[in-house]
Amino acid sequence: MKLESTVEKNINKWLKGKYDDDTKAQINKLIAEENATLLTDSFYKNLEFGTGGMRGEIGVGSNRMNQYTIGAATQGLANYLNKCFEGQEIKVAIAYDSRNFSPEFAQIAANILSANGILVYLYKELRPTPQLSFTVRELGCQSGIVITASHNPREYNGYKVYWNDGSQVVAPHDKNIVAEVNAITNVKDIKFKGVKKRIKMIGEVLDKKYLKAVKSIAVAPRIIKKQKDLKIVFSPIHGTGITMVPLALAQLGFENVTIVEEQATPDGNFPTVVYPNPEEKEAMTLSLKKAKEIDADLVIATDPDADRVGMAVKNPKGEWQLLNGNQAASLIIYYLLKAWKNAKKLTGSEFVCKTIVTTDLIDAMAEKAGVKCYNTLTGFKYIAQVIRELEGKETFIGGGEESYGYLIGDKVRDKDAIASCAIIAELTAYAKHKGLSLFDFLADMYKQFGFYYEGLVSVTKKGKSGAEEIQQLMTDFRTSPPKTISGSKVIRMDDYGLLKRTDFKTGLTEDIPSGKLGIETSNVLQFFTADGTKFTCRPSGTEPKIKFYIGVKSKLKSKEEFDETLELLKSKVQNIAIELKLS
Repeated sequence: MKLESTVEKNINKWLKGKYDDDTKAQINKLIAEENATLLTDSFYKNLEFGTGGMRGEIGVGSNRMNQYTIGAATQGLANYLNKCFEGQEIKVAIAYDSRNFSPEFAQIAANILSANGILVYLYKELRPTPQLSFTVRELGCQSGIVITASHNPREYNGYKVYWNDGSQVVAPHDKNIVAEVNAITNVKDIKFKGVKKRIKMIGEVLDKKYLKAVKSIAVAPRIIKKQKDLKIVFSPIHGTGITMVPLALAQLGFENVTIVEEQATPDGNFPTVVYPNPEEKEAMTLSLKKAKEIDADLVIATDPDADRVGMAVKNPKGEWQLLNGNQAASLIIYYLLKAWKNAKKLTGSEFVCKTIVTTDLIDAMAEKAGVKCYNTLTGFKYIAQVIRELEGKETFIGGGEESYGYLIGDKVRDKDAIASCAIIAELTAYAKHKGLSLFDFLADMYKQFGFYYEGLVSVTKKGKSGAEEIQQLMTDFRTSPPKTISGSKVIRMDDYGLLKRTDFKTGLTEDIPSGKLGIETSNVLQFFTADGTKFTCRPSGTEPKIKFYIGVKSKLKSKEEFDETLELLKSKVQNIAIELKLS
């Protein structure tokens, strides 16, 4: 069996180093089986600790999630915390989801932090990611960790790091932590032996405080009381949502919640789905079946760590259809703006927030309501940054991104599917109180502000040559921007790589302020046309992909023309993808 030199070097390092006997036995078994493919994939590099943490398949090896890669990450974080907060009592909160080995990885992280003189607050049972964000702020921690791989396949697990404001780490801490983690090159440098007295188990008290925070986002409790029998189907898809969503809905006053029993038990093998991702129709199959059985008003489902939520509505034909992330985000903001106005809570200092690749329908609705809308780079940490910078000056209503993540209120500083489920249920109750179905409510939004539709084309380009192709595509769009898109003249280009905005009507170029909230240099290009089409190019930061976002819009004259208008917009997106040769 022939292996690359780097692979052999890493294998020998693990076989000769201070690694446990079971790990060495597993490696020797792969060698005996001459499993070159798996050995190469497991050892050809170190699992990368990026600016938000790391994610990978579970198993032995330097490129896998295991006690040693978790150990190096945690030791690096501990070293950085001790440098940043020298002389202070340092506190870190840890939570974990339902994935395989999540409890074990969380305990390993707790042991290492405690061995480095850090006080650890460890959840004794699985809890949602947004609850960890809340806990960091509630307990005055300097940092937080969640063991989760979000909605990745069952083979994966991951490790996310939070800072003292409850958001995922941002500059300069993100890169500084990466440097400290990369400096751990010897397993002997990792302090695995924990100090029990520095590990405090937490649970019910923080649950109650978090649920109280979720309850505080309700805007129309009287309407909920009148619609307490609203028929809601909920699935946690074998994840942490089961711990908090039913309780959150109950405390708001919803009494008719049906849980999809086949998916109610936390299970890292996710036995009923291929991908535990509420964006996928396959993952929602059992929920939709249950909704049809009981003639439900609403379907909601959360991913394993309960930071994302998917929802479905019943159309006039009686068929259940999933809403995409842009539709759900728009519906949430549409309701919140309406509800805040009805409750006379709008004072002129409120704002909503979204990413630059999320639908511009939110901008239009905010403008009409006299509410500011801040646009940030992709990533919820930038939305959290805006909230942090404006704290005490302006009031955050809600916001989100097209990838099914939303946040309501500022008690949490990350995507929060628990609060999102609560507000989605409330807006459904509001619609029903007005004699509208959820579909009617969606159609009314489009009739009032225009029918916005967004499509995503994701192109995979693997390896070194793929990375070069992606860079060439960005260079080509940057140096030779399209003059028209779908027959409409391109009137503006925003280049976030150069932080320059070019007005093609005047030929003038101006700076995109680098100090603008949630904005920094990023390899992203956006093009805007005269008819309101928006085209965005963005290489992925975590995968060998380049993503193209296409946003189009039209008028919706009546609910009856919904399907026809949607198909026309979908067709336009497809034609643009062909025109710009995006495949």
